[in-house]
Amino acid sequence: MHRSILVIDVEGSTAAVRTNPVRQELRTQVYRMLGTAMEHTGVDGRWCDPFEDRGDGVLVLVHPVDELPKTLLLSRLVPKLAHLLVEYNAGLASVDRRRLALRVRVAVHAGEVHRDGKGPFGEAVDLACRMLDAPKLKQCLRERPAPLVLVVSEDIYWGIVRHGYDGIAPGAYTPDFRVSVGGRRRQGFVHVPSVLQLAAAVEGHVA
Repeated sequence: MHRSILVIDVEGSTAAVRTNPVRQELRTQVYRMLGTAMEHTGVDGRWCDPFEDRGDGVLVLVHPVDELPKTLLLSRLVPKLAHLLVEYNAGLASVDRRRLALRVRVAVHAGEVHRDGKGPFGEAVDLACRMLDAPKLKQCLRERPAPLVLVVSEDIYWGIVRHGYDGIAPGAYTPDFRVSVGGRRRQGFVHVPSVLQLAAAVEGHVA
């Protein structure tokens, strides 16, 4: 089955301050924000497989339908998710931020996905997860004030991003690192949403 693949992982989910009740709250918030971002993008149950829970993250598989081109994942879903993260973090009391603040890594790829009774698998899923867990992407998030960093595969970059579809800015994506999957080195292109633009959007929404 061909699917667009989006994977999310929460930063610092195993930190000492993240007790089990805190982890439960963070999971609730991630699923809430993801649901809101998907609704904003127009993704509904008809065009998406059931979410695959990853403990401290989520694997989302989106069907290849005309009503939902891959461009929308980058131009609408990810920006909306970033906006919701800024809004949520800004609403936390200062004493709660260390425990409850949410920052995430997101990977987007597309390819052939197999499924058995235990869940989805295949090289395309492996590549998305390998990019998501790359040390350089984790470092990128640690070093940025933005609550979200995005990495896309070279397939997504060359097929979608570089053409600037739907307002996507190719210059905002950098070839930051490579990962090995299936005996090949694959390039990951990283994008960090502007924290100033996100904050301004949140302030405008509140106003």
